[in-house]
Amino acid sequence: MSDELELAPQNIEQEFDEDETVVKIKEKATKRKGRGFDEGKLKPETLFRFDLNFDFLDLETVNRGNYGQYESVESEGNEPGPQKSVEGWILFVSGVHEEVDEDDVYQKFAEYGQITNIHINLDRRTGFYKGYALVEFETFRSATAALEALNGSELYGQNISVSWCFVKGPHGRNYKHK
Repeated sequence: MSDELELAPQNIEQEFDEDETVVKIKEKATKRKGRGFDEGKLKPETLFRFDLNFDFLDLETVNRGNYGQYESVESEGNEPGPQKSVEGWILFVSGVHEEVDEDDVYQKFAEYGQITNIHINLDRRTGFYKGYALVEFETFRSATAALEALNGSELYGQNISVSWCFVKGPHGRNYKHK
């Protein structure tokens, strides 16, 4: 005695009422995939979802429709000055000699504070560096100290120019830590 498995479909035809149209069928669908289904604001029944910072959403945020909007760094007024990147304060160093090494840049800037990242862009065609470097500091104070001390100094016999990589407002020398 063996069990038989029928692979042929049995009566898969389904009857629909004539009154049901495609629109009515789509309205009954509760789960939708893809883009284009956003109604503008979240509904209160979606309150228990997490946002990107893993905090619960409050009813006020959902009702105002502010969920999903990008946050920006608040500043006091429209003063010119440096702007913090995602991970730290980045200095743009120009006039860097084409044969300089990351270790040389690190030694030059390390005495002013904790460096989190150094990037020197390489020209693939020539194999030399392109003449600028990005130095990222952990704190504003250390980045400011390095900027003020090393702007106009020499590295490998060339004068380097140190400035902020990201600035808000018009360029200027009036910068304060907020």
